[in-house]
Amino acid sequence: MAILEAFLEKVELKKKNSSEIPVLRDKWQLCLSSTAPAPPQVRKPGLEHQLTLISSCQPISSHSRRSYLWTPERKQVLEQTMISPFLVLAIGTCLTHSLVPEKEKDPKYWRDQAQQTLRNALKLQKLNTNVAKNIIMFLGDGMGVSTVTAARILKGQLHNNPGEETKLEMDEFPHVALSKTYNTNAQVPDSAGTATAYLCGVKANEGTVGVSAATQRSQCNTTRGNEVTSILRWAKDAGKSVGIVTTTRVNHATPSAAYAHSANRDWYSDNEMPPEALSQGCKDIAYQLMHNIKDIEVIMGGGRKYMFPKNSTDVEYELDDKARGTRLDSLNLIDVWRSFKPRHKHSHYVWNRTELLALSPYTVDYLLGLFEPGDMQYELNRNNVTDPSLSEMVEVAIKILAKNPKGFFLLVEGGRIDHGHHEGKAKQALHEAVEMDQAIGQAGTMTSLEDTLTVVTADHSHVFTFGGYTPRGNSIFGLAPTVSDTDKKPFTSILYGNGPGYKVVDGERENVSMVDYAHNNYQAQSAVPLRHETHGGEDVAVFAKGPMAHLLHGVHEQNYIPHVMAYAACIGANRDHCASASSAGAPPAGSLLSPLALLALSILF
Repeated sequence: MAILEAFLEKVELKKKNSSEIPVLRDKWQLCLSSTAPAPPQVRKPGLEHQLTLISSCQPISSHSRRSYLWTPERKQVLEQTMISPFLVLAIGTCLTHSLVPEKEKDPKYWRDQAQQTLRNALKLQKLNTNVAKNIIMFLGDGMGVSTVTAARILKGQLHNNPGEETKLEMDEFPHVALSKTYNTNAQVPDSAGTATAYLCGVKANEGTVGVSAATQRSQCNTTRGNEVTSILRWAKDAGKSVGIVTTTRVNHATPSAAYAHSANRDWYSDNEMPPEALSQGCKDIAYQLMHNIKDIEVIMGGGRKYMFPKNSTDVEYELDDKARGTRLDSLNLIDVWRSFKPRHKHSHYVWNRTELLALSPYTVDYLLGLFEPGDMQYELNRNNVTDPSLSEMVEVAIKILAKNPKGFFLLVEGGRIDHGHHEGKAKQALHEAVEMDQAIGQAGTMTSLEDTLTVVTADHSHVFTFGGYTPRGNSIFGLAPTVSDTDKKPFTSILYGNGPGYKVVDGERENVSMVDYAHNNYQAQSAVPLRHETHGGEDVAVFAKGPMAHLLHGVHEQNYIPHVMAYAACIGANRDHCASASSAGAPPAGSLLSPLALLALSILF
């Protein structure tokens, strides 16, 4: 206690009016009353970043962007006092132990929790074999298992909890499987070939969308005859309403596999296509969005510039040349979109959040929302006036689609998880994942388990990890508790196998305690220098709830996923089991599928 009092006296001399003083004193006194072991000895300077838990009892609203990370005010106090790193780590370690809830020290707590989980599992023996009137697919682009775990911790810490015990919305889904993500020609996949798998039901080559593996990337003349349709098309053909919501551009890899057939995922507009492909009759992806399936009810995301003639001024960024239109064919695809809509229907094009939220969804038949020239802004950077959140877009989309008595299919992509990882910006990536989790929760409140199949998965992983024997409640963006035993420098828990975070200073690994690793755009250190971090090749998780969700189990090829969704909804080619239904998507009384049909499906897959 004498050590802390000396420190506090120094703080008071430096900053007499600091409200942090009683907080520090109270926290340390609480810590002394616990039985914390001696903190590890760390001698490197600059470890004041480790004092992240002082604010752990301060209320944080659900809308706050601050996590366990230090606040600027606390940072200033520490910097002004030139506090010793040992003292900081000692306080942080002690406070970490004080965060262990009393109930968790009692074995009965864990036994009761396990027994309740067991009772819940036993209830699942009664399978939900209803017809899925609605299907919602959430795709976290690049959301590997390590990202899911880190996002879970971040979600908890944003609500002022240690984080590890927190549950994501997808954690509550009763059925979980693993998906093998490789492309037909790639061990570590890209988002285009994987999108073709989980939307169209066939595996494909990397870089291609909506075509079979007979199509070679960038070879337009290998496209014709090799097109494959998606579950969005199957749902539309069955009379359901359909929608696409993404935080990337609407003609990016994931959404484009739902409606386009392209030998190259990068053919966003005709401006990005080679003359040879244009002369051979291939169409760009934005063009296909408007022409291939003309009656998609909801389209929301970014990608505005690909819809307008080249050099057209953007409505939002008038002085930004990079935001200008790109089309060489001089088409205004917004006008084309409008021209395909029946005159007696209510069609709306919006480009900002204010316009979107001013709509009455129950009177909207068709909605096109393009909120950025390219991809949408990261959630942490989002302008609350011009750009809607993913949750807000999902809410509007479901309200529009749910009016159809035959149900709907909705594809929702948290696409910028992937971009954050590629840039080595783990904080951006994880906040994107937390926002997608909120959108999953929003969808859950608006639908029913009885008639809505919800599937959450990823297309691939990333070489993202976190470790370093961090203590319970350690900031997910914080330091490991010890320095490297090789170069004697601290390191963050989050690291990448490769990427732009590789930095050498004076011939040695950068000392992260000398930089603001809590910054939104901090690039976590990587083992191998690359301009862009790469995907990972391991399996990804599939979470499912609702009708026929139990068919997602074990380890599956990624292309199995849309076959399950279609089977559950009685759409697509495999509908023999739906003969007893009065119409596709309309469940008969009681269970739809016979035990014999279930057995046959399990044998097939």
